[in-house]
Amino acid sequence: MEPEAYTDSMDLKVKELLKEVRLEHTPSVTKLVDDTVSAIKSAVERVPDDFQVTADLAPGFVTDIGADKVEFKFKKPESIEIGGSYSIGCVAKPYLNVDVFLRLPKECFHEKDYLNHRYHAKRCLYLCVIKKYLKSSSLIQKIEWSSFQNEARKPILVVYPGVNLTEAPGFIVRLIPTATSLFTISKLNLNRNNVRAHNIGGVPQPTPKYNSSILEDIFLEDNAEFVKKTFSGWKELSEALILLKAWARQRSLIYVHDCLNGFLVSIIVSYLVAQNKVNKSMKAMGIFRVTMDFIANSQLWKRGLYFPPQGKNAISKEGKEQYNESFPVVICDSSTHVNLAFRMTSVSFSELQDEAAMTLKCLETCRDGGFEEVFTTKIDYPAKYDYCIRLNLKGNDEVYALGFCLDDECWRVYEENVHSLLVQGLSDRAKTIRAIWSNTHAGYSIENGFSGLDNEPLFIGISLSSLEKAFRVVDIGPNAEHKEEAFLFRKFWGEKAELRRFKDGAIAESTVWESEQWTRHLILKRIIDHLLQRHLSLSKGNVVQMVDQLDFSLLHGGKDPISYSGRLLGAFEELSKRLRSIKDIPLRVSSVQPLDSAFRFTSVFPPEPHPLAKEKVDVARLQNFTPFCIQTLEVMVQLEGSGNWPMDDVSIEKTKSAFLLKIAESLQNSWGMPCTASEEDVDVFLDGYAFRLRIMHERGLSLVKKEVGSDITKRVSSTDRKLFLQSQHASMINGLRGRYPIFEPVVRLAKRWVASHLFSACLVEEAVELLLAYVFLKPLPFNVPCSRVNGFLRFLRLLADYDWTFSPLVVDINNDLSRNDEKEINDNFMLTRKAYEENPQNISTAMFLATAYDKASEAWTTSSPSSLELKRLVAYARSSANLLTKLILENQTDTYRWECLFRTPLNNYDAVILLHRDRLPYPQRLLFPSELNQGRHVAHGKSSNAFRPFMLPGDMKGGLEALKAKLLVNFNPLMCFVGDVEKEFPGTFKMWYDSLGSDAVGLTWERSKKREREDAEQENKYLADELKTVGELGKGFVRDIYLLKAPRIMN
Repeated sequence: MEPEAYTDSMDLKVKELLKEVRLEHTPSVTKLVDDTVSAIKSAVERVPDDFQVTADLAPGFVTDIGADKVEFKFKKPESIEIGGSYSIGCVAKPYLNVDVFLRLPKECFHEKDYLNHRYHAKRCLYLCVIKKYLKSSSLIQKIEWSSFQNEARKPILVVYPGVNLTEAPGFIVRLIPTATSLFTISKLNLNRNNVRAHNIGGVPQPTPKYNSSILEDIFLEDNAEFVKKTFSGWKELSEALILLKAWARQRSLIYVHDCLNGFLVSIIVSYLVAQNKVNKSMKAMGIFRVTMDFIANSQLWKRGLYFPPQGKNAISKEGKEQYNESFPVVICDSSTHVNLAFRMTSVSFSELQDEAAMTLKCLETCRDGGFEEVFTTKIDYPAKYDYCIRLNLKGNDEVYALGFCLDDECWRVYEENVHSLLVQGLSDRAKTIRAIWSNTHAGYSIENGFSGLDNEPLFIGISLSSLEKAFRVVDIGPNAEHKEEAFLFRKFWGEKAELRRFKDGAIAESTVWESEQWTRHLILKRIIDHLLQRHLSLSKGNVVQMVDQLDFSLLHGGKDPISYSGRLLGAFEELSKRLRSIKDIPLRVSSVQPLDSAFRFTSVFPPEPHPLAKEKVDVARLQNFTPFCIQTLEVMVQLEGSGNWPMDDVSIEKTKSAFLLKIAESLQNSWGMPCTASEEDVDVFLDGYAFRLRIMHERGLSLVKKEVGSDITKRVSSTDRKLFLQSQHASMINGLRGRYPIFEPVVRLAKRWVASHLFSACLVEEAVELLLAYVFLKPLPFNVPCSRVNGFLRFLRLLADYDWTFSPLVVDINNDLSRNDEKEINDNFMLTRKAYEENPQNISTAMFLATAYDKASEAWTTSSPSSLELKRLVAYARSSANLLTKLILENQTDTYRWECLFRTPLNNYDAVILLHRDRLPYPQRLLFPSELNQGRHVAHGKSSNAFRPFMLPGDMKGGLEALKAKLLVNFNPLMCFVGDVEKEFPGTFKMWYDSLGSDAVGLTWERSKKREREDAEQENKYLADELKTVGELGKGFVRDIYLLKAPRIMN
C-alpha cells in the first residue's frame, strides 16, 4: 500500500474512533448531568448549618490516619461546580465520569489544620455528612466511596444517577472536594515537615508528598480552569486529547496512580500549547504525534516542565532545584506552588517514555499506519511483562508497621521497598521491574479505616533484559579481598552466598543457581522466592509467580523430553556423515537436511531413544514397559546432479526408491545399521532413533534457485514440492529459534493447546510455527516475548484478534520480501477473497499465511482450517486468552483452573467417541482422562488384545531379531481409525482429534440433513445406528460413543 493510502486509511479510522469514543453532549446527556448535579446541590442544601461533626462519622479513618482535633461545625460548600473533562467536552468512553468540585468552606478549618492529617480527616468527615443526605435523594440510585488517584487518605464520593441512559452506559458523577485558599501556601513548602511523626531519630524530615497532596486540592480549581481556557473552542486539540486518552487507557501499566491520568494528559497537552509546540493549523493526529514525540524524546523532562508563571510569581533557580530534589518527575503549574506529577515515579515515567517511543515506532512501521497497534490493542500487564508476580499481603502487619500514612502512604512505601529489593537482587537480569498495588477500589467502606485496603494483591511485572542474562547460573559478587563489600553481599544473600575460585584464578563471593537445561527458566523464580522470603518474610504461599504453571503440559514422565534432543542431534550428525561417505551408489549424497520439528526443538514430544533401535542391543538389560511404537524422523537427502533421470513422475519415484534401497543396503553392510524398507519408505535406525529418508529430485532444486516459470512449477511432482516446502520451512524456523531461544517452548505450548482442543486436523504444526514466528518478528506494540506464559498468551491473542477475513498474515523471517513480493502476496490474497461477497462461508484459504517460500499460502493452510473451523479456533483462542489473563491478574492459585486452558469441553460436539486409554500408542502423553455423563450412550466396546503400547515380560521371549520385528514403526491407531471413518462416511462427519494423545474424538455433522422432519425417535435411531457402525470400525480401540445433538434439519 502506498504512503498516501496509509494516511487516508488512518484518517478514516481515527474519525470513526473519535465518533465511537467521544461522549456527545446530546440533550438527554446534558439533562441527565444537570439533573444529577441539581440533586446533589439539593441534598447538600438540606444539611443543617452548624451541624456538629465529630470523628464518630468515620472513626476508623480518623484513627488510622492519626489525626486529632477533627471536630467542626458543618457549613455549606462555597461552590459546587462541574469541572474536569466534561466541562471541556472531552469525556472519553467507556469511563463516563463527570467531576463535580465541592469547594470546602474556610469556616470548617483552623489555620493549622494542614498539620498531621487534620485536613484529610476533616475532608473525609465533610464527605460523610454529604453522603448521609445524598442517600435520601430519589434521583440518586446509590453512592459509593472511591479515592482520588488511588490515594486512600483522599476519598471521594461516586454518585450513580437513578436514570440509565443507553447512550451513556456506566455514567457516574465524582464528588471531589477542593481546598481553594484554605491555608497559607508558605506553610506547605516542600522542605517543611507537616507530619510530626515523620522523623528519623527525633529529627523531623521534609514531607513533600504530604504537602503536595494538600496543595493539589488548593489549586485544583485553578488548574482545571487553566485547562478549560486552553481547550476552549479548539476542536482539533479536544480530539487529540480524546485520542491520547484512548491510547493511554489501552495501556493499563501507564494509566495508573503512579503515572498518567486524564487530567495529567490534558496538562501535558496544555504545556505544549503554552510552549507553542502545538498550533491551530495542526490536525488531531498531528498533535497526537507531537505529544508522543515530546513524551518519548524531549530533554525538558530532565529539568522539569514549568508553566509560564501567572503575574510576577516567577520560580527561582533554587525553587526548581528543590522540586527536582523532591520528585523524579516535575510538572509545575502556573502558580509555581504545586508539582502536578508528584505521584509519578521514575520507573513509571520510564515506562511512559518507552510506550510513547513504541507508539512512534508503530506509527512509522506498522501496516495501515499502526492504527490497531496504537489505539485498539490492549497492552495490559500479562501481555506486557515476561514475568508476573502477585504478593498476597492481606493481614500483613509489616506493611503498616510505621503507620498507614506519614509523608507517603504505607502502600506506596511498600511498593518502593519491593521494587528496590528486586532491582538489587536481579541486577542486569531484568530490564524493567514494576511494583503496583492498587488498593482502593469502588465500594470499600472508608469509615472503617484502612485495614481492609490490603485485600488486593500487590502486582509485580518484570521485563527481562535478555535470556542469556536471565538464565545465568552463577552471579559473581565482590572479590574476597574487599571485606566491606563482601560482608554486604553475604548479608544480602544469606546462605545462598558462597566463596568460589573461578577459572581466571580470582576468589570472589558468588551465588549459584544449579539447574538442568530444561529448568533454566525457573532460576529467576528461585531468586525472587529467596529474596522475598529473606528480606520481607513472605512465605512461598503468599508469593504467586506466573512462570511454570503451564509446564505440566510438556512433561513426559515428570521430565521434559526436550532434554533428549542433544542426543538426537548427535545421532543425526553421525547419520549425515555416514550418508555422505557412501561410495557404492551411482550418484553420491550431496546434502542431508533434517525436516522433522524434533530437530528444531519445536516438537511437543521429541522421541526418546528406543532401546531396540540400536546397532547393539543387550536383550537381558531391556526394561519392562519398553514401547512397541517408535516415531520416525524425516530426513531429506539430495544427490549429485545427473541428466539420466527419467522424465515422468512415476518413474522418478521408482528411481528414488531404488536409490534409497541401495543406500539402506550400504548403511547395513558398512556399519551394521538396522534398516526397514517398503516401496514408499526406507527407515534406518541409529542410536535409538528411526530416520525416514526422502530424496528430493534435482528438478525440485530449481524451486530453491527460483528459476521456475509457472509451467515448470506445475511439472514439479507433489512429493518434491512438499519436500521443498518442508526444507525451506525447516531452515527458516531453525534460523529464527537461534535468534529467540524462548521460541521453542512457546511453540510447543501452542502446539499442545491446538491438539488438546482437538484441532490437530485443522492446523498443521508448520502453521503453528509460522503464527508464533509472527508473534516474535512483529511484536509491536510490545517487545519480543521472553517467557513461556507471555509468548503463549500473545499467540492466543493473535489467533483471537487477527483480521483473518480481510488481511493476509505475512511472515518474513529473513527480511527477504521486496515491495513486489508484498504486492504479489496481496494479489494472491485478494484472489482467495473474491467469493466472499457472494458467500462469507465460501472462502478458500481462510487463514492466509504467506512466506518468502510460499507467497500464495498453498503450503500449510490452503484447505484447512476452513471458515467454520477457523471460527471455532478463534472462539477457543479468545476464551483461553481471557482465562489466562484472568489467572495472571486475579488471585488464582488453583492448579485445576490452569489445567482448564488445556481441557476441552466435550459438550461442544454433536457426538463424542471415547477411546481405551491403555490402547493409545503413548498413554503417558494423555493430559486428562476424558469422561462424559451427558447425551445418549449408543455404544460400548472392550479393548483389544491385538495391540498394547508396552512390551510385557511375555513379549521379551525370543531372540533380538524377533523382538525387533515386533517394533511398530510410525504406528498410530488413532490416525488409522480416523482414516477408516472418513473413508466409510465421506461428508457425513467432521472428526476433531488430538494427534498428541487424547482419549477423546469429537464428531460434528458435516451438514444439516436436507429431508423432511421425521419422528424424533426415528431420527435418533438412524443416528445411533451410524455411530454404532463407527464403533465397529474402531472395534477394540473405541470404548464408548455418546450422541449429544442431532443435526439441524433444513426444510
